[in-house]
Amino acid sequence: MPDGTATSHLYRPKLLTAFAEGYGWEAFRADLTAGLTVAVVALPLSMAIGVASGVPPERALYAAIIGGFLVSLLGGSRVQVGGPAGAFIVLVSAAVARFGLDGLMTIVMMSGVFLLLIGMSGLGSLVRHIPHAVTVGFTCGIAVVIAASQLHDFSGLTLSGKEPGALLPKLAALAEALPTVNFYALLMGIGAAALIFVLRRFRPLWPGMLIAVAIASLLTALLHLPVETIATRFGGLPGGLPAPHIPPFSLARLWELLPTALSFTLLGGIESLLSAKVADSMTRRKHRSNMELVAQGIANIASALFGGISVTGTIARTATNIRAGAKSPVAGMLHSVFLLGFLLVASPLAGYVPLAALAGLLLVVCWNMAEKDAFRELLKDWRSSAVLLVTFILTVFVDLASGVAAGCAAAWLVQARRD
Repeated sequence: MPDGTATSHLYRPKLLTAFAEGYGWEAFRADLTAGLTVAVVALPLSMAIGVASGVPPERALYAAIIGGFLVSLLGGSRVQVGGPAGAFIVLVSAAVARFGLDGLMTIVMMSGVFLLLIGMSGLGSLVRHIPHAVTVGFTCGIAVVIAASQLHDFSGLTLSGKEPGALLPKLAALAEALPTVNFYALLMGIGAAALIFVLRRFRPLWPGMLIAVAIASLLTALLHLPVETIATRFGGLPGGLPAPHIPPFSLARLWELLPTALSFTLLGGIESLLSAKVADSMTRRKHRSNMELVAQGIANIASALFGGISVTGTIARTATNIRAGAKSPVAGMLHSVFLLGFLLVASPLAGYVPLAALAGLLLVVCWNMAEKDAFRELLKDWRSSAVLLVTFILTVFVDLASGVAAGCAAAWLVQARRD
């Protein structure tokens, strides 16, 4: 069977290629198992990302259901799974705080249009030329920022005012609020994170995240623990998808949102193609980068129409899909169908989920997403370390776009000096 290198330039969804090569019952059964496995991982993770992003958790589930389905249906990777990603938490939370939910939906839709145009123009392959030190730097930087954003819910702190967005003021506000720590919440967060690590070590095939969140929810409900839950903050989850809705906008509003939408586009393109590249290395196949960006663009537009947040290819869910034996994009589509089934049937149960447990889950995600070994390796050479540290520091203390731009500029200067 060809590895796809000869057809990597085509604008043809991998789903059609999989069907053309022959798709039978055995492949469907493997995809069914993989889709269910990924859905079990995606359910608590999506809700955690939504809460951390400052939006109701169903907004992240809408993205996983609508956007995830379209990424698999139209995408250029055979096993890529799309949905809300932890890397977007910082951008989404900042956008919501500044522009509100309608502004966020417009931003997501704009970034979808930009991703679609980039893919159609054939520029998708250029994203893969971003230096490795830059991708490691911004990935580790994002992990630090996300981890800091979870300390509030993880320890049940009561802040005197609104939590600052910048890292140093945030840490100062959290330190000031330390006397208000809720030890029930803290133990819940620590317990959830510890259980996920233990299960991953000794029972790697078990759905550790779902088990940890389920146990935390059960303890909260049975013991009436005084911790904040999804129900107490958001009022629970709706029992289905909303009707499509175009947020109000004007030319002036679009111009105001343009810089943020470009940041969403940059991160979406990098994250999705980085995930597809990881999938290539695991499957020894080649994805179609431009087709993938076209699919990501359409998925973001559709997600925003249904009130969902940003969609991108996600490494954790894609890797889970591959390890579960996925044979085609049908697995990713089925993962979305399973998530929709949960929303239709079991959404009232989500109200019992403690926010401290979701924060513990995301701290585990941050630990896993930070490329610690690559970071240490890059520090051994002054050229790569300069690029790495510039990207990392600006990502942590300024923002993602500044970090990536400065990192790429530093990489160019280092290369120019070498030449």
